[in-house]
Amino acid sequence: MSISARARPDACPGVFATHDAADGALARVRLPGGRVTAAQLDVLAGCAEELGDGSAHLTSRGNVQLRGLSRDTGELVGRLSDAGLLPAPAHERVRNFLASPLSGLVGGVVDVRPLVAELDAAVCAAPELAGLPGRFLFALDDGRGDVAAEDADLCWQALDDRTGVLLRAGAPGSRVPIADAVEALVREASRFLEVRGTAWRMRELSGFSEVTRPRRPVSVGPFARDDGGRGICVAPLFGQLSAEQLRSFRGDVVVTPWRSVVVPEYRPELAALSSDTGVGACIGRPGCAKSRADVRADARGVTARAHFSGCERRCGKPRDALDVVAADGGYLVEGAWVPVEALVDVLGQKGNR
Repeated sequence: MSISARARPDACPGVFATHDAADGALARVRLPGGRVTAAQLDVLAGCAEELGDGSAHLTSRGNVQLRGLSRDTGELVGRLSDAGLLPAPAHERVRNFLASPLSGLVGGVVDVRPLVAELDAAVCAAPELAGLPGRFLFALDDGRGDVAAEDADLCWQALDDRTGVLLRAGAPGSRVPIADAVEALVREASRFLEVRGTAWRMRELSGFSEVTRPRRPVSVGPFARDDGGRGICVAPLFGQLSAEQLRSFRGDVVVTPWRSVVVPEYRPELAALSSDTGVGACIGRPGCAKSRADVRADARGVTARAHFSGCERRCGKPRDALDVVAADGGYLVEGAWVPVEALVDVLGQKGNR
């Protein structure tokens, strides 16, 4: 088996091992299945407000990042540990679990929420799995095909209320009963460790290639729950929420891999948290030393489905967004240079095609 060679080790940040950004330390807090309680939201809000830049930054894996932190993260570790957000320090960076955000609320073939807790416990109980790369991603799809389309290394997707299919790098494999789903995922992750060499992702191994599926994000706005109640999904601009906004949820929520938040209990005032644009952006200047521009300032006013990147790394870019990369006093839009002052018009035209 030919293994993809990596020139450097995986440096995906966590809480114990943060990333040294231009605006301070960056900590990524894993939220298995995106689920976070009201009490944990309050702790995250306090950490953002008192230890960081005042905001929580949602990620494309349904996690939360805190920025502008001190390099000494002892107090942060203590607060998050007390809140139950760091239950297994050795496995902290590998608790990357997507799950269908609306599962158990509306639609889906099965409720995968119990499987998330079971998978988290099983991974953390396997000492060898602490050696997984921080970019390795698990997913549990309740049959609607939402997180199965999000580039997971290993995904169990429900086919009916008893059986699902195991996806490896998006490619369908054997059928696996729901009762055996977690065991199958853990077994496949262990096999990856045995053969990975320096590879970070399954698609880097010989015999695998990325399988692209249509993205199916949760629609922003109110939704009807199966039990007759109502919920709402909100999508803040650039996936950024202030400490005050975090506290405004006043209940348990689900962070989605589309930088939105599913709130099971509808409250009309929460709609104001959503941006009416389709634009996204990396943190840009001044937060990132590699960025060539303040991309978020330049992205404001754009309504097209586009992602602004400060450099060629394209951090956080969804594959279905227009590619906008800072370059030479302007931006490369799908490879063609455009001055900053023309971005709104050019992207508006491209977005309407």
